Amino acid sequence: MITPKRTDNMPKKWKIKKIKDLANAFLSLKNEEDMLGFLRDICSLEELDSLASRLEAAKLLKKDLSYREVAKKTGMSTTTVTRIAHWLKHGEGGYEKVLK
Repeated sequence: MITPKRTDNMPKKWKIKKIKDLANAFLSLKNEEDMLGFLRDICSLEELDSLASRLEAAKLLKKDLSYREVAKKTGMSTTTVTRIAHWLKHGEGGYEKVLK
């Protein structure tokens, strides 16, 4: 398995007001129906599929499937799977919290 390059020294400049506003919008929703409605309103079907596929790939990577196996099961490129693996291992911990 290829290990993505570590980038711990990346600046935190992405935590800007509009991203925080988006995070708070997600946090304001209390049930699946409301969340699904918001997701559909804010994302195209292609964007939703991409986000869902990334989570699916992270789940498969946590089960120690190879990048090629994950790519085959999700229809993603191995480059995208490698990027997901990188953020799973060296990101902000979001995938870990969601996958628990």
